[in-house]
Amino acid sequence: MSAMTLPFRWLASLEWRRGFFEWARSDGVTWVYIFKVLSAAFLTLWLAMRLELPQPRTAMITVFIVMQLQSGHVFAKSFYRLLGTLAGSSVMVALIAIFPQNTELFLPSLAIWVGICSAGAMRYRNFRAYGFVLAGYTAAMVGLPALQHPDGAFMAAVWRVLEISLGILVSTLVSAAILPQSASASMRNALYQRFGVFAGFVAEGLRGDSQRDRFESSNVRFIAEAVGLESLRSVTAFEDPHMRRRNGRLGRMNSEFMAITTRFNALHQLLERLRQRGPLQIVTAIEPGLDALANLLDGYAGRSLTHADAARLAEQLAAYKDDLPERVRSLRAAYLDTAPSDADLLDFHTAYELLYRFVDDLHSYAQTHASLAEHSHAREQWDEPYVAQTNWLVSLAAGVRAAFILLVLGSFWLATAWPSGAMMTLIAAATVGLSAATPNPKRMSFQMACGTLFGALVGFFETFFVFPWIDGFPLLCMVLAPVFVVGAFLASRPAYAGYGLGLLIFFSTGSVPDNLTVYNPYTFVNDYIAMVIGMLVCAAAGAIILPPNSRWLWSRLEQDLRGQVLFAISGRLRGLGSAFESRTRDLLHQAYGLAVGQPQVQSKLLRWMFVVLEVGHAIIELRKEQAILPVHPCYAESQPWRQAIRVMGRALARLFLQPTASNHERALVAVDHAISRVQATDEPFARHFDTSALRRVQSYLHFIRTSLLDPQSPLAHLPATQGLPDAP
Repeated sequence: MSAMTLPFRWLASLEWRRGFFEWARSDGVTWVYIFKVLSAAFLTLWLAMRLELPQPRTAMITVFIVMQLQSGHVFAKSFYRLLGTLAGSSVMVALIAIFPQNTELFLPSLAIWVGICSAGAMRYRNFRAYGFVLAGYTAAMVGLPALQHPDGAFMAAVWRVLEISLGILVSTLVSAAILPQSASASMRNALYQRFGVFAGFVAEGLRGDSQRDRFESSNVRFIAEAVGLESLRSVTAFEDPHMRRRNGRLGRMNSEFMAITTRFNALHQLLERLRQRGPLQIVTAIEPGLDALANLLDGYAGRSLTHADAARLAEQLAAYKDDLPERVRSLRAAYLDTAPSDADLLDFHTAYELLYRFVDDLHSYAQTHASLAEHSHAREQWDEPYVAQTNWLVSLAAGVRAAFILLVLGSFWLATAWPSGAMMTLIAAATVGLSAATPNPKRMSFQMACGTLFGALVGFFETFFVFPWIDGFPLLCMVLAPVFVVGAFLASRPAYAGYGLGLLIFFSTGSVPDNLTVYNPYTFVNDYIAMVIGMLVCAAAGAIILPPNSRWLWSRLEQDLRGQVLFAISGRLRGLGSAFESRTRDLLHQAYGLAVGQPQVQSKLLRWMFVVLEVGHAIIELRKEQAILPVHPCYAESQPWRQAIRVMGRALARLFLQPTASNHERALVAVDHAISRVQATDEPFARHFDTSALRRVQSYLHFIRTSLLDPQSPLAHLPATQGLPDAP
């Protein structure tokens, strides 16, 4: 009897269910994706053949390009693919009309258009980039075959739009109907879990237990999550009205999360400098306030933050913030009994000013998170959008690379009259577009060439030894399914995505039969040779022509990163904080991804980001303080302390534009001069950080000074210069 009940006990065991759910969340999602790819591809192919479209394979290729793990991504990608297809078809019809049978003018015009589209794809690195890719690819796909028959260009464009629209429609329906994976669910999960990780990170840092490498890796993770969630937020608007009603609050949460990470990084960096400098008397004086906050956050560390938890956290932070001024006064009075130096007392004030600002921003973040429980809320009104930042040279390099490839291959085709030259040029245009927005276009192009070569070998066998023996659409699906399964599996793995795309797209391009199948081994072999050559040329161009993962680009992005300090100094104050935060993180996220495999470069970029965020954020706070000063003679524009701050701004601009030792010394002198002018100014209010504007100004100036003197900063390793420059 026990032997008979053993299988039922095993089925009911908790261990089996736990293992099944773990598989379902990992590999199970991949196999669901593969099943959906097969279903959408074969349904699209069947409909295209029944509707007698000229190229059913084009509709099926659309499925492979559009299909994603989550339905929201499918909706977004389909939308931008359709826009790109319409734009590319319209431009191509116009070019054919302007340059009928004039190849010498048509080909350069097409190359310029594809270059513009590739530059746009590099500029917009989310799903909008895909619209640019398709605008260039569709123009080449319609224009090159119609070049010798311009009278058929318009109908060719119409057929391409219909075929692509069919693939988009079927992909969208299948993704939404068969075991849908919601992007909004992924976003909610990421939002809820992110704060638990951050709370543990903050509690560890406040107690001085964090290590430098762990601190840096955590910041890289938070930056990647902020950039990724912004992209995910734009996707959820396509699929979920619940999230669409909260779109403003989601954007606000992401902006506020970036602000609290910057606030805490500034506080953490100051505390680490104080702990390393010694003696620890000042750290001992500051720690009681820090411990109270760390104990408060311990209850949220390592767990998801629900709406109810966020509301409770907001109440606790409000109480902590209300008690903080009185606690600071008592701690300051006790610290004064130890007769601290002026510098140590300034460190004490600066630390608690940063702590107060951090708690204030954290409280605002918790309120926004708690407001997500309501369908409508006042915090939905948010007019400080995420601002992406891309170096114009990077986009220009992608455009020049694409235009050069198209011109070279197109000229070779025209000079040799190779029958498959149009295929080579067309596939090169598609490859350069698909790889333009990737960190390493050389590797992506080479992987696609390898996948295409494998697809050619399999396709030759199936086309000439299998297809003639099968009869009916079901048998055709059985023959094609193994190839599509392998391609979809590879495409779902980021490290092998190029192989999967090459196999799926270009096996379908050369081997999937049309309504009228022609068995021509000569054309088959020539077309696949042309495809592989086109991709290899793209890979070579990605390695030679301004490669995006080279040293020149790292240096340009580093300059752009430093240039964010100038943006903080001169940018429009309205929405400046959010724009500064997002631009700086977006630049680092790009540079960090391009410098994969170069840990020293990544570390240097990360350290530049820390000093840029610290100094830039302090400058923005100084500007905000000056913008809301009350009317009083000591706050007038002509006051020496305000003039000294303007001089300091110019010195900091010079330093971050040209980080040399002499400019570093000038900046330090300018900051010291500004601090002395603020200290020498009489103020009609008590010198407490919650009542005195000049106390807050002095704290921010002092923090800028400590940032410039940070031994971990790249500014600490500038080459020495002779002598000290004169004070400004």
